[in-house]
This record gives sequence, C-alpha cells and structure tokens, in this order.
Amino acid sequence: MRISVIDAGKRFNREWIFRNLSLELHSNQHYAITGHNGSGKSTFLQCIAGALYTTEGKINFTLNGKALEPEVVYKQLSISAPYLELIEEMTPTEFLTYHASFKPFIKGWNATSIIEEIGLAKAKQKQIRYFSSGMKQRVKLAQAFFSDTPVLLLDEPCTNLDQQGIDLYKHLIGSLCKNRLVLISSNDATEYGSCTEFIRMGV
Repeated sequence: MRISVIDAGKRFNREWIFRNLSLELHSNQHYAITGHNGSGKSTFLQCIAGALYTTEGKINFTLNGKALEPEVVYKQLSISAPYLELIEEMTPTEFLTYHASFKPFIKGWNATSIIEEIGLAKAKQKQIRYFSSGMKQRVKLAQAFFSDTPVLLLDEPCTNLDQQGIDLYKHLIGSLCKNRLVLISSNDATEYGSCTEFIRMGV
C-alpha cells in the first residue's frame, strides 16, 4: 500500500487546520503524527480515513501498483479513535461478530479468540454500556488491530488504558503490525514507540 498526500489542506470556516502537506506513506512503515494541540493531527488522520474531505489537494491510494477508487478505500483501512463510538447495547461478542460481517478479521482470529486475547473473556456476554472506559478502549483497539487491512490508523490509542492495557497495546503493535502501514496520532512516546518516521504538524 502507498498513500500519496499531495498539497493537502483542511479548513473549517476561515481557519486552516493544516495546509500545503505533501508526503508519501508506505507499507511496513510506522509513522507518528505529532504536534501541539490544535495542529491538525486528528483532522489529518480523519482525512486519511475518508471521514473528512480535504479542502484542497489530494490523497491517493495505490495497492499492488494499482490506484484505488475512493469508494473502495475504506476496505483497506481500520481505525481506532476516542471519538468513535461503540454500539453499547451489544456485548463485545456481538459487536465484533457484527464488525467482521463487513470487515473480516485476520485469518485465524474470530470474536471469541480476540476477546480472550484482549483480556475480556469474563465480560464477553456483558453489554458494552456497562464497561469501564478502559475496557471500551480495548474493544475499540481490537476491532482495528484484528481487521484484515493493510493500513491501521490509531488516534491516541492508549486513552483510558492502565499499565496492563498499555502492555496489551504494545503486544498488538509488535505481533500484528509488522507488514502494515501504521499511522499513530499522538504526542505520547509510549504510544508511538514503534514508529521510525515522524510527521510533525503545525511547523
């Protein structure tokens, strides 16, 4: 997978969040998106995800040498972010099974084995609305990490996690992301420790 960002900019009303951004992102690389609050880290990640359109410029996706049409790009991406909501009336088993119906999991994994992997086996039949914030974050990470996609987008991935949850996050990065293009929006070195490339916003 290659993502080409060409003179991209995003404006809300009259305020430019970021502008004149050009770069190329490649498979097998982990990128940290850093910058002060309000510099456009999350906004840029949402533009990559297709949740927001850029005001100017382009973001192109190429897979195996073939350009992808915008309407199919979502199949190649998975994302975890604090502002994305879970279906809280579902149990984690129901939620992950539902998620897999439109974005399959990595071969060899299913809802049951994923829930065990993220340490929520005892709560697998409990509605998500009764989960703590840290438990909800584990479910958000699970649906992103275990989706069979070449691109993984993570916005402040350790939000609400305790040390055990942070250790789980590091384990998932190490075991499931070696051949993926990973973008991590964060100013916390704990979260972007796997990254060797940096995109600094607002400079």
